[in-house]
Amino acid sequence: MNQEAPIIVGLDIGTTKIAAIAGRKNEYGKLEILGFGKAPSFGVQHGMVLNIDQTIKAIRQALENCYASNPNLEINEVYVGIAGHHIKSLQTRGDIVRSDTDAEISQKDIDQLINDQYKTVIPASDQIIDVIPQQYIVDSLQNITYPIGMSGVKVGANFHIITGDKNAIRNINRSVEKSGLKIHDLVLQPLASAAAVMCDMDFEAGVAIVDIGGGTTDLAVFYEGILKHTAVIPYGGENITNDIKNGLGVLKTQAEQMKVQFGYALADEAKNNAYITIPGLRGQSPKEISVKNLAHIIQARMSEIMDFVVYHLKQIGMDNKMLNGGIILTGGGSQLKHLIQLTEYTTGVSARIGYPNEHLASGHIDELTKPMYATCVGLILKGYNDYENDRRALEENYVKINTSYLAKEQAAKAASLEEDSWEDDEPTVEQIQERKVKERNASLKTFLDRMKTKIIDMFTEEEDAKL
Repeated sequence: MNQEAPIIVGLDIGTTKIAAIAGRKNEYGKLEILGFGKAPSFGVQHGMVLNIDQTIKAIRQALENCYASNPNLEINEVYVGIAGHHIKSLQTRGDIVRSDTDAEISQKDIDQLINDQYKTVIPASDQIIDVIPQQYIVDSLQNITYPIGMSGVKVGANFHIITGDKNAIRNINRSVEKSGLKIHDLVLQPLASAAAVMCDMDFEAGVAIVDIGGGTTDLAVFYEGILKHTAVIPYGGENITNDIKNGLGVLKTQAEQMKVQFGYALADEAKNNAYITIPGLRGQSPKEISVKNLAHIIQARMSEIMDFVVYHLKQIGMDNKMLNGGIILTGGGSQLKHLIQLTEYTTGVSARIGYPNEHLASGHIDELTKPMYATCVGLILKGYNDYENDRRALEENYVKINTSYLAKEQAAKAASLEEDSWEDDEPTVEQIQERKVKERNASLKTFLDRMKTKIIDMFTEEEDAKL
């Protein structure tokens, strides 16, 4: 365990669950989970906090369960994921003209460029959540990924700006703060999920992250290491559950259980002669539900979600030839049987399930490798990315000096003090004798030095008298 690394906590406030995970990176750069807790969510709908009191209770319950898993934890600050159909994104371009053109482009120039984008004109009811640089331009050179250290007069960049409704953001802030916590940063959920389930090769190859949550489905598209597009589709697992409830005339809890245990995303894969028996209410006779009919309901809603994914990919010109890494399905809704086949059939792009074990160290509980915890794990990784970048910037901004001579000087002084000082304990006979010998030798050396000086002075005086 790397004790110097900070403990970072991710808090996922979802429509169906609230999860809190505490983690720390070890000496190998892998994330070790130190605490985990979750609780049912009742105050959130479609990714938005609509009942603050219920959300506070759920957050506190998740924290208590996290503390129960590790009583030594102390949680004060958290990284919080944000989603909801109020999330929007836009593309902008920003430039600055540098006054000191002889100096190299530094992180300070990049920070100024990014901070200027927070002044972008957006609707009065919205608030900028994040500003993400895509590609930099230095004078006439374009498509630069890392301009620090280069020389140039004009520095610009294309930016992906993520915005959200002020009231929705305020409700999240209030819920977290009234739970006794401080928000370190708000992170868009698909970006957090991408950090948890993707590697460097995925970012370069071209990948679409489809995070199927309870209230919304979040989309993030990456190509050549750049975030190309984000979107929030206003349908998720809750919509499927409600469709089953209304279509089959069952309770919502029964609909959720049927979806999880017997649900298929492809109706053709369901057996024709398979049935589910539902207990009747208040003495009514039990009801039999066809697994085939259940699959048809699920497939209709999942096909609609995937149609939205195709629409957004076409909007940005990303076809199946550009997404060499395919589509990565994550979130709780990605656990539906045969969802990969439905995704590939609808989109024409290869698909796979994204598990958040890409950056986890061994020894964690198996439940954390489920796709539904990808956002929470990604929030911790986002926190570590901020921590490492801040530390690197701090090291670059301060002049490094050679302190080797200081260390030698301090060591010499310490050795001298150790020789000349008595130990705290009572000195032994050997130590007293050794000390007397040192003092005697030092006195003799001083006496001889003085005699030598007097003899030299005497001969000098005689020579002067002869002259």
